[in-house]
Amino acid sequence: MKIVVDKQPKCIAILNVEVPSADVSARRESITSNYASQAKISGFRPGKVPKNVIQKRFGKQISEELTETLFEEACDAALEKENLKVLDFGFPQNLNERPDGSIAFETKLILAPEFTLPAYKGIDVKAPSSEVTDEELGQQLENLRERLAEFEDITDRPLQPDDIAVVGFTTTVDGKPIVEVIGEKAKYLAKRENHWLPIKEGSFLPGYSEQLVGLAHGESKDIVVTLDDKFAFEELHGKQITLHTTVEGIKTAKLPVLDDDFAAKLVPGKTLEELKNLIRDNMGSEKAKQISEFKVNQIVEHLNRVVSFDLPEEIVLRETQNQANALVEEGSRAGASDEEMVKQKEEIFGVATRRATSNLRTNFLLQEIAGVEKITVSDNDLLSHISQIAATRKEPVKKVIKDLQKSRRIQAIRNSLLIGQTIDFLLEHANVTEVSADELAATPIPE
Repeated sequence: MKIVVDKQPKCIAILNVEVPSADVSARRESITSNYASQAKISGFRPGKVPKNVIQKRFGKQISEELTETLFEEACDAALEKENLKVLDFGFPQNLNERPDGSIAFETKLILAPEFTLPAYKGIDVKAPSSEVTDEELGQQLENLRERLAEFEDITDRPLQPDDIAVVGFTTTVDGKPIVEVIGEKAKYLAKRENHWLPIKEGSFLPGYSEQLVGLAHGESKDIVVTLDDKFAFEELHGKQITLHTTVEGIKTAKLPVLDDDFAAKLVPGKTLEELKNLIRDNMGSEKAKQISEFKVNQIVEHLNRVVSFDLPEEIVLRETQNQANALVEEGSRAGASDEEMVKQKEEIFGVATRRATSNLRTNFLLQEIAGVEKITVSDNDLLSHISQIAATRKEPVKKVIKDLQKSRRIQAIRNSLLIGQTIDFLLEHANVTEVSADELAATPIPE
């Protein structure tokens, strides 16, 4: 078998194959014999059917299996000979059955990108401490007090700071209902009744609650606020919206005292000191998780910044479609209509393309590092993870394995675990500098 691999740009290669007539005959003979041993044809005993009868009855199937067998053998030989990392095989093209009995064909291969790994041990990472400060603990306790607050109606005075306003409002932009301007996604902002909000800075929309101060129960006011570029809907960035507001009630919050009774209401049997320790531990775990994710993001950004390589276009397109589908689902859950999705099609695919490119580049980098460091996922690791999936689903492990095999997701799970182990390896070997949150915020992002 003669094999020639023609590597092309963008992670593509063309595999040209020529199979000598002797090899073709041998493979055809083997396939025909297999059919003969299993065929049940009237007038012949099993295994005794003449080969010319088999060829006449099953000629098409034999030829198809012959092509498939030669194709698989050629691909395996090419992988071994050229040390190729193939992501996807095309179908045999330009099949040429020559007069001398030899066969020639070609196929397109999608290859994994080739690149030189940068230094990946000792990557500089900055992160704040995972220690929970007394101030953070105090704020969490204050949040819990607010959750257990009792509310009293105020009828003898207007709204003042730290009150709870109960309002109803309708919203317009340039005199038009906000839904007419940007669609159903703004429905939550279009009209509200019995809406509670504290009178303090940063509550609800910027500057809204402060303009309620001085209004009495039953009074109305047109409140104008300007939306900055942090607002959820880009179409309204820098625009003024008017909320036609009526005060439906005024309440004040009576916060519970921080004592053992307060603790027992939240966690029966716990004292205040025990509650504080429990909250501190939970906050510490959550903070450590967030900091770990932050470190990972820095490592991934560094690797993507210092090495560049082409990605297979077909794989990028496939992943882009997956990301676009996910974005559309997110939009639908947020209340966006199909019409709005169509209007944002270009923006959605722009975001999807960036995500796809970043995800694929990172995946290839981490897989290459895993190969160099001989990081592997054992069958026990895989089974343990599948057992966790089964426990979450409350289904037998065997059923989950069968479902995953049917949907061909076993390898994807193994790959995900491999990526996770490789990230853990990079975190373990990173050069971490502890900084304050303020220092971190002031650190410029590298170009």
